[in-house]
Amino acid sequence: MRGASIVTASTADIAAIRAVLQQSQDAWNRGDGTAYGACFTDDATDVTFVGTVYHGGAEIGRAHQALFDSFLKGTRLAMEIVEIRRYGADAAVVVTRGEVVKGTPKKLGKLATYTLVREADGRWRIAAVQKTKHKALMEAVSFRFQPATRPTTGPDAAR
Repeated sequence: MRGASIVTASTADIAAIRAVLQQSQDAWNRGDGTAYGACFTDDATDVTFVGTVYHGGAEIGRAHQALFDSFLKGTRLAMEIVEIRRYGADAAVVVTRGEVVKGTPKKLGKLATYTLVREADGRWRIAAVQKTKHKALMEAVSFRFQPATRPTTGPDAAR
């Protein structure tokens, strides 16, 4: 019976982690910087696709609201979770594929690595995220000329 409670707790944590990412996506899609920032810890780090670094949920929310009101107005965040890996009881790393679009994305060409933590209040929040553009051609060239660079495990091993 003890093992069952561990499995249940882990399943509940995975669901909570997924829920935080869904909340961040929903906030983005509404253009709600305050709600987006609330998904992050007070000392979070957000490294954007263009290389800007923001610190703390409040700053992340404020900056994204400015973006939602201008460059990102009317955009939607499409996101697919690639993997979730737990590190102890209170930390997880999540890799996603995604795209910021107006309409339906043709492909999910950006990758993001999220670090989530369970805070003292028991809620999971994003402590860090780093976004990267997937460069399929460069990757294919690397794999062709140096096959040892191809991943042997994980979701990209089959490519």
